[in-house]
Amino acid sequence: MAGKGDDAAARGDGRPDGAGGAGGPRAAEELPGGPARGRRWLARLAFAAAIAAVVVLLLFGGLKGIAALLLGFAGLAVGCAAAWFFLAYRGVVRWLALLVLIAAPVFVIVVYVVDRLLWEVALSVVLAAAAVAAGRAALSGGAPAGPPEYAAARQRQPFMIMNPRSGGGKVSKFGLKDKAAALGAEVSLLEGPGTVDVAALARHAVDSGADLLGVAGGDGTQALVAGVAAGRDIPMLVISAGTRNHFALDLGLDREDPSTCLEALTDGVELRIDLGMIGDRAFVNNASFGVYAEVVQNPAYRDDKAGTVLQMLPDMLTGHQGAHLVVRADGRVILEGPQAVLVSNNPYEAGDIAGLDRRARLDQGVLGVIGIKVDNAAQAAALLNRAARSRELTALTAHEVVIDSSEPQIPVGIDGESVLMPTPVRCTIRPLALRVQVPRSRPGVPVPRPQMDWARLRRLAFTSGPAAGGAPAARPGTSKSR
Repeated sequence: MAGKGDDAAARGDGRPDGAGGAGGPRAAEELPGGPARGRRWLARLAFAAAIAAVVVLLLFGGLKGIAALLLGFAGLAVGCAAAWFFLAYRGVVRWLALLVLIAAPVFVIVVYVVDRLLWEVALSVVLAAAAVAAGRAALSGGAPAGPPEYAAARQRQPFMIMNPRSGGGKVSKFGLKDKAAALGAEVSLLEGPGTVDVAALARHAVDSGADLLGVAGGDGTQALVAGVAAGRDIPMLVISAGTRNHFALDLGLDREDPSTCLEALTDGVELRIDLGMIGDRAFVNNASFGVYAEVVQNPAYRDDKAGTVLQMLPDMLTGHQGAHLVVRADGRVILEGPQAVLVSNNPYEAGDIAGLDRRARLDQGVLGVIGIKVDNAAQAAALLNRAARSRELTALTAHEVVIDSSEPQIPVGIDGESVLMPTPVRCTIRPLALRVQVPRSRPGVPVPRPQMDWARLRRLAFTSGPAAGGAPAARPGTSKSR
């Protein structure tokens, strides 16, 4: 990619000299008496809290405490199974499943109250949560908070595209048009009449001399402008004026006050991040296949979202409706017949059971892949067990993902926008293709949150040595399933 920072890009790591890597400063865990010592004590605290959680149940609850804990896990499993029946069936079975879904946690809590174990179980859960929080804090030491930042030159002719309807009218509410114009930007509102070709509008602006493209709108609109900005090698400015603003979240931008994003024009830095591609169309967040894409494609979804979902899901979850998908990652078949597949521009953190939390890095040069294949209630309950995820939940990274089907075309949700695409659908990644100009000071710069690794935590807590907790991170681009 041409422009500022070519030397860093040519090295292949996207970092300026001395910003990490083998030749950069020593990692925090190698500094004697510094952050490593604090991390070691956090690791010890994690083990202490975990042991205390068990002791509370044994000391105050005895065998009843252990039975109560097992009952809690059983209640979760029954709840997951009931949720499956509720979604996969209609009629009487659905409503009986809903009854079980509500009754299961109520029954567990009643048992705790009757056996006078409620406070013991609650305290044990709090201690377990504290152990996980301390453990993750210990394992996260020395991790970079995001892509490297570069000096951003002030643009002579910035051009802003704003959707006045996006986010419930945030453009008007926060006075974004007037504030951008006061900073010297030309502003174009997507007011019609009719549908406006956002990509064509952005290309025309660049042809007319624009040297920065800003966009205030949803993630789908952001993606269209990002494709043009990357293709013309000019920076893009993201204004968090959408409804959810997932892209802005991962850039660390203020989602409560989108006007603060305009500070990038006067005191900004430039990030170089990856751009996902699905065919010849760009995406900044993800492309979804299967259940979600099929449901959103239905014309009835816009007027009755809940009713449409409940009506369509039974046939789709049981395989009686919807396209049969085959997923290949870097040329290898990884899934056949999943109900849902999500391909993301860089992998999401695994902070919840679905694996959809946020992306701490957008410059790893890989796609994230998450696929779910659940055929019955037992498998739905098994999702609670991390060891079973290799069958029900697939999560890996790859450079290329191909979604094929016997159908000539399939629905795809691209950054929340539903489209039909001919099969096979090919997703790729363009490393460091997009230049994004952001405010120097941002409230939510993401910090990577590692998965709990008790073996590594034990080494960090109880093994002497400057780098006891160190573990080489997986190289971006390697397919890794969990």
